Amino acid sequence: MKSDGEINQAAPLKSIDEIVKSLDIKIDDLNFYGPYQAKLKPSFINTLKEPKTAKLILVSAMSPTPAGEGKTTTTIGLADALFLIGKKSVACLREPSLGPVFGMKGGATGGGYAQVAPMDNINLHFTGDFHAITSANNLLAALIDNHIHHGNALNIDTNQISFKRCLDMNDRALRHVELKLGQNHRDTGFDITSASEVMAILCLAESLEDLQYRLGEIEVAKRKDGVSVCAKDLKAEGAMTALLKDAFQPNLVQTLHGTPAFIHGGPFANIAHGCNSVIATKTALKLADYVVTEAGFGADLGAEKFIDIKCRQSGIKPDIIVLVATIRALKFHGGISVPELNHENLKALELGFNNLKRHIENCSQHFGLDVVVSINKFNSDTEKEMTWLQSAIDKLGFKAILCSHWSDGAIGAKDLANAVLEKLAKPKSCKFLYEDHLSLKEKITTIALKLYRSKEVEFSESALQKLLLLEKNYSSFPVCIAKTPFSFSSDPKAHGAPENHTLMIRELRLSRGAGFVVAICGDLMTIPGLPKVPASENIIVNAQGLIEGLN
Repeated sequence: MKSDGEINQAAPLKSIDEIVKSLDIKIDDLNFYGPYQAKLKPSFINTLKEPKTAKLILVSAMSPTPAGEGKTTTTIGLADALFLIGKKSVACLREPSLGPVFGMKGGATGGGYAQVAPMDNINLHFTGDFHAITSANNLLAALIDNHIHHGNALNIDTNQISFKRCLDMNDRALRHVELKLGQNHRDTGFDITSASEVMAILCLAESLEDLQYRLGEIEVAKRKDGVSVCAKDLKAEGAMTALLKDAFQPNLVQTLHGTPAFIHGGPFANIAHGCNSVIATKTALKLADYVVTEAGFGADLGAEKFIDIKCRQSGIKPDIIVLVATIRALKFHGGISVPELNHENLKALELGFNNLKRHIENCSQHFGLDVVVSINKFNSDTEKEMTWLQSAIDKLGFKAILCSHWSDGAIGAKDLANAVLEKLAKPKSCKFLYEDHLSLKEKITTIALKLYRSKEVEFSESALQKLLLLEKNYSSFPVCIAKTPFSFSSDPKAHGAPENHTLMIRELRLSRGAGFVVAICGDLMTIPGLPKVPASENIIVNAQGLIEGLN
């Protein structure tokens, strides 16, 4: 079997202006970044009318495992299958971060014959959006320190500077940094670009004017009298917007099947709100009849944040949720180690099924939507295992579809597409998990008790103090729980479906411009580290100039 990279590089691609004809987009509506990548001009986006009948399909998953589940692959495969059966469909994805690309996870362009292309470009520099976001973020950080150096007219308390520099790389050495500015020393650190508030703002803003306003609202520090200092006080928002002007335009590429795909923005779902940009999703809904989008990691993180943050702010709502699962991943949650996952084990499958069952119940009961389960097939899956899993899901009252889009492309997700269309014929209304009027503590507790099945939430002393301050002015904000994606709890080793655990809140951060409050749980880091054997070790450029090992 060819590698993902070999499949992608061998695929016969059409020029991007040919691909977008199915969406009634013309060549003059595009800014080209080579033959296969383009950005959609704001002048064209501004002419589009609000959608009337377009359906938004949200792809989420069970809790992730080292075995992999294939959420991005399923998003692409489903969009391809809808396109195959004559539907006007489009995929909406996040942009890959260089941190995971060179770290443990690898690229984020799908796999097998359900990929977006050109893979190498998308996984690396793409259209430069991440570089622009990093530059805008670090411009603001530089302006803060420059202001202090030149007399500190705003009376900034250097011990209460909250804004950090960022870098699009996994680099644990930058988590804690001491800055020396003349006689002033202060402790700070870096975030990965995907966790920065600038990334969140770009993905939630709906126009350049909104982007500039939100950037100005970023709280960077406190004055010595406790008053907030924002980016607009440093007159930073205009220059930051100038750096982000082109990055704000949605990117268009294609799948290997020839389906149009928007890839724009890239917040992590364990640290940030985990979904592609509002402007890309809304634009796709105005151009296509079926928009398939993904939310990062498991539904306890990605789907919850998609609905309670992105949808709450933008007014869009998904019409259905597709949950991705694999038999291998379920056996992992049942206590089986990775080397043993290819062996039949019905007992482990039954134990691990509790993880998927909870995600199904959460999406159905708490978000009010129909759920279709996509089971990604592996060669090691046995007939007994597949039969048992489909029967177990059927007993819950939901439909499970065996999918082979990884190996078979669009045709391998055709049954999934038909199942989704059948459910969409009888639509249900999406609902939020909590109401705006609840306090921040009540919102955090609601997520913990309802979705994670915690028995309580415990705040560190510093988090509790910050909570009391935030409640005064920002209680109407939604909350973004930053926790491990590998468990319903804040313990990454608590697999399956743990109950009655304590959710530990270590730190609270205000993302004032983005419009939410971040609750950081356990020992989660906002700039990850590289593994012992990073994916970068397998990447080379061959004599023909082709990249090998980038998967």
